[in-house]
Amino acid sequence: MKPQTAARKLGVYLPATPQEFQDNAVTHAELRELQHNPPQWLTELREKGPHPRPVVAAKLGVTIAALKRHDSAGPLTTAEIEALLADQPEWLRAEREAARGEGEAKEEAPADDAEAPAEDED
Repeated sequence: MKPQTAARKLGVYLPATPQEFQDNAVTHAELRELQHNPPQWLTELREKGPHPRPVVAAKLGVTIAALKRHDSAGPLTTAEIEALLADQPEWLRAEREAARGEGEAKEEAPADDAEAPAEDED
């Protein structure tokens, strides 16, 4: 598979990976090996970043679309994400609240048969 696909499956930002990884195709066996026995560079990238957009969005508790709306679509390090979470700008608070509201709305949706009255047993 292409290095870009492998990086996506590993949850890392391709330009931050070693040049050897970027320049060569990755077999499915190599991908499994990287997933089960990550080398130091992969462990460090996952811990410190820079992280790709989907990971940044997940760590911030917002959608990728929210990042794009607020010009924060680029990769961020773990330290940058922690700083944003510690001192949240208004857009981040609003987007996190909106994301939380969507999750609660899905949980609160009643099932079709939940309102059926119980029958008396005599």
